[in-house]
Amino acid sequence: MSPEFITGIVVFVLAAFVGLEVISKVPPTLHTPLMSGANAISGITVVGAITAAGLGSGTLAAALGFLAVAAAMINVVGGFMVTDRMLEMFKKKPERKRD
Repeated sequence: MSPEFITGIVVFVLAAFVGLEVISKVPPTLHTPLMSGANAISGITVVGAITAAGLGSGTLAAALGFLAVAAAMINVVGGFMVTDRMLEMFKKKPERKRD
């Protein structure tokens, strides 16, 4: 194994632990607004995945790039759907006319 690969694995594992700790400390009332803000970051992930898929050499790189694009898009669309549902809760319901 190359040193770059081992460094990448170490960074990935440390990022996973730090991410888990940070997310577990967020109170439920802030979870949805933070998730809607994270959708912008997920858009950057989509761009990076498209770049990785296009610049990759070989079929494996293209396949992994495609999977990365699909996963990132699922994350973006799901996040916006949750945000839309959250915003629907704050809209005033139209009053019905009583005859």
